[in-house]
Amino acid sequence: MEKKLSEFNIGDEGIVKSVSGEGRIRRRLFDMGITPTAKIVMRKLAPLGDPMEVTVRGYELTLRKTEAECVVMETI
Repeated sequence: MEKKLSEFNIGDEGIVKSVSGEGRIRRRLFDMGITPTAKIVMRKLAPLGDPMEVTVRGYELTLRKTEAECVVMETI
């Protein structure tokens, strides 16, 4: 099933299918290791859902909800 990273709940896992967004945001996500085929696990969510902490490529990464909306995932 396909959904955006911003729609994940704690403990959800998925594979990055595509990354959209404006030039700067897209480039920043790629620089942080969020590229197609990367596995991402949702670790923590702030009380209001922004920011969120994920594990990608073996390290913890904190993303804003607006950044996570640019990442289309295939759930595992």
